[in-house]
Amino acid sequence: MGDPPDPDLISDLPQSIIESILTHLPIRDAVRTSILSTKWRYKWNSLTQLVFDEKCVTLCADRALVEKNLINFITRALFLHQGPIHKFQLSTSYLQSCSDIDQWILFLSRNDIKELVLELGEGEWFRVPSCLFHCKKLTRLELFRCELDPPPSFTGFLGLKSLNLHQVIVAPDVIESLISSCPQLESLALSYFDSLALNVCAPNLKYLCLEGEFKDICLENTPLLVSVSVAMYMTDDIAEHFEQSSSCNFIKFLGGVPCLERLIGHIYFTKYLSIGHDLGRLTITYSHLKVIELYQVSFEDMKEIFVVLRLITSSPNLEELHISGSSNTLAAIEALDLDLWEKESLSKCTFPKLKLVKMTEMSGVPHEMEFIKFLLGSSPELEIMSIMPCGYVVDGRLNMLIELVKFRRASARAEILFIQD
Repeated sequence: MGDPPDPDLISDLPQSIIESILTHLPIRDAVRTSILSTKWRYKWNSLTQLVFDEKCVTLCADRALVEKNLINFITRALFLHQGPIHKFQLSTSYLQSCSDIDQWILFLSRNDIKELVLELGEGEWFRVPSCLFHCKKLTRLELFRCELDPPPSFTGFLGLKSLNLHQVIVAPDVIESLISSCPQLESLALSYFDSLALNVCAPNLKYLCLEGEFKDICLENTPLLVSVSVAMYMTDDIAEHFEQSSSCNFIKFLGGVPCLERLIGHIYFTKYLSIGHDLGRLTITYSHLKVIELYQVSFEDMKEIFVVLRLITSSPNLEELHISGSSNTLAAIEALDLDLWEKESLSKCTFPKLKLVKMTEMSGVPHEMEFIKFLLGSSPELEIMSIMPCGYVVDGRLNMLIELVKFRRASARAEILFIQD
């Protein structure tokens, strides 16, 4: 008699472990395991996570053929599938406004779908079918290049925790209604929206990422926010709207976020916060705020300087501060109020936990240098002050460096890094 065959240890693993293995494979390879043996023929078709992309089929120059093969592959995979589907992700540039996607979403709405990601390519926007709004168990929804229009009967996704809308065509009031009708929402990302006035009411929201042209942003009920990232783009219409605004944007945006831990503000963010402000009346303390990143701050605009000072002086546990200056000089620079830095209210400020400061795109204007001096003299635990001048400052770099080394340092360990490239 010959030696007994080696035991098939992999095939006899528990189904949960086999599913974990198959989930880490591209869906095309997971389906191919059906040819390994009779035991493996239907192992893949009970996967609860299905991720489809262009790698599912063989790519060629014939775009129509690739699209046809991709549709057939996904349709067949869903037809043969058994059991619930918790995650469905479609990321491809070959399918745009495709009626088959409607049928797939209808199928998913009947199979306990929890996570749905549609990332479609350039071309015509895909209009999301109404059956999406019957997916009552959704916890995550990500839509890219889609058109969204909930039916009047839609009352919200009661279990949704993550919402990401990227280049989505949707009415402004629909966005606000959608956000407020998702009571468990924890993560919200909106990008590439035009002239949007947004009022966010989400009591459980923790993570917020906004990118686009915003006329207004009001965080009405977001007491649990811990991380905020905002990139604002400016048009002539929005700039005119800002000039006519009299409300305090700082209060509307940051007046009700006491749990904030990380704040990232990209282009025009400090400009937006400075509109209509009366920072002297603010009493909020950001006790949890540890990291602040502000980009393109104009140190030739006193209002923006006051915004930065209000943020950092209201953050007693600040550990990292990243600021980049704005290379856009004002036609008429405001009268220099350098006495600001000698005021008693600032002289008493300390940042007991600030260890890292990064200043980039510095042009060496007086308020920039005074701000650096203020930080060096008020941060007893500072370890690194990194300074990078902007590209067009060439002749003044040596003067900047000479002035920097003269500044008093509250921390004996503080190291100044002057990075020229």
